[in-house]
Amino acid sequence: MADGGPVEHGFPHLETVRAAVTALYRRLSYDTVRTFAVSVAPVDVAFGDGDDLHLGAQRVARELVRHFRLPDARMVVSFREMVHAASVELAAGPEYFVELNDRFRAHRRDIGAALAHEIMHVYLHRLGLAFAGTRDNEILTDTATAYLGAGWLLLDAYREDGVSSQKLGYLTPEEFGYVVAKRALVFGEDPSVWFTSAQAYAAYVRGLERARWDERQPPLSAAGWVGRRRYARDRRRAWERAGVSERGRVPVVEGVSYAFVPGGMSGGLRVTFPCPTCLQRIGVPVRGRVRVRCGLCRTVLECDT
Repeated sequence: MADGGPVEHGFPHLETVRAAVTALYRRLSYDTVRTFAVSVAPVDVAFGDGDDLHLGAQRVARELVRHFRLPDARMVVSFREMVHAASVELAAGPEYFVELNDRFRAHRRDIGAALAHEIMHVYLHRLGLAFAGTRDNEILTDTATAYLGAGWLLLDAYREDGVSSQKLGYLTPEEFGYVVAKRALVFGEDPSVWFTSAQAYAAYVRGLERARWDERQPPLSAAGWVGRRRYARDRRRAWERAGVSERGRVPVVEGVSYAFVPGGMSGGLRVTFPCPTCLQRIGVPVRGRVRVRCGLCRTVLECDT
C-alpha cells in the first residue's frame, strides 16, 4: 500500500500480468471465466460514513464472497494497526479472518478494494493456483481480482496529487487499467463510469490503449501499416535464415511479440504470437491469410501470416 509515498507508474510487471491471465484461463477454463461476465456493482460495495464500521465491512465482504462464488466461506473482518493494507489467514475454512489496516476506519469507501484482494487470496488458495515468490503471487492475485470483476475497486482506490497519494495492490495504476480494460473488451463492459478518482480513470485510459495495442500486432490482420511492413521484413529474413541456419533454427526477432520457428516435419516456417485475449502463444504456418481459433479462450483471430 502506497500511503503518501511515491507511486510506481507504467508497465514494469506486464510479463507477469499476462502470465497470470493465461494461468486463470488454464485453471478455470473458458466456461468458468465466462460466469464472471458481470462485474461487482458500485452500489453493492458502497460504504457510507454513517454505516456501522464492522457491520458494513461484513456486508461488503459477503457481497464479494458471493461475487467470487465462495458460498461456504465466512469472512470475519477486524481492524488493527499494520504496515500493509490488509491480510488474510489462509486456513482450511470455512471461516477466514481478514484484518484491515486501521486507516480504513477513516477511508471507508476503499474497504471494498482491500477486501476484494484478500478474498481473491482465498479463492486462489482453494483453486490451488499460485505463482512462485511473494511478488509474483501478489501480482497474480491483483490480476485475478481485476479480470474476474472486482479489480476496478482497487484501481479506483488510487488517488494522487501534489501533496498526497494512495494506491492499493502490487500492480501499477496503468497495469490495473490494462487488466480491467482486457476484461472490458472481452465482456463488453464500460467500467469508466464507475471511477470516482480522476487519476484512476486516466490510468484506465492508458491501460485501455495498451490492451488495444495487443489487438493490433502482427500477424493479426488488424495490425497497422508500420507493423505489417516490419513483419514482412522479418518474415523475409526468417525465410532466408531458415535455409542457412544450423539445424534449421531461426533467430528470435527482437522487440516484437511474434517469433518465427521451423515448421517441423511439414517443413516451411511457422509464426508464434500471443492470443490478444488470453495471451497464450499460438503457432500457425506462414502461408498468408488464415483464421485461427484459440484453443484456450476460443477467440477467433483473423491473421495474415
